[in-house]
Amino acid sequence: MPDTRLSFKEMCAKFTVTPRTLRYYEYIELLQPDKEGRSRFYGAREIARMTLILRGRKFGFLLEEMRQWLSIYDQEGTKAQIDMFVKMADRKIIELKEQQIQLDQTLNELEDLRAKTVLFAVKN
Repeated sequence: MPDTRLSFKEMCAKFTVTPRTLRYYEYIELLQPDKEGRSRFYGAREIARMTLILRGRKFGFLLEEMRQWLSIYDQEGTKAQIDMFVKMADRKIIELKEQQIQLDQTLNELEDLRAKTVLFAVKN
């Protein structure tokens, strides 16, 4: 992305986020746009970070986890960031698999209860 710069409004539109969300990500230091007067501009680095933030949110990572993970790149580099991501992903995979088991159990219970209710209604 050579010399790509997006305005605040363009950034919101590109990522389909509200201005409030974008300002909040700045407030918690996930993003650090260039400021010129009252205007904000987002370069390639911030665009890439926003892509990663939204992907992380999709997978259920907390914003604080994302902030820490993104800061590792600045402090320790790519290798450390990759290592941290693998650990985060492993934890999230375990968590999601546990949720999947619970969801399957809940679905089975609800389906059984529904079937019993239908049978009861038919008999009465």
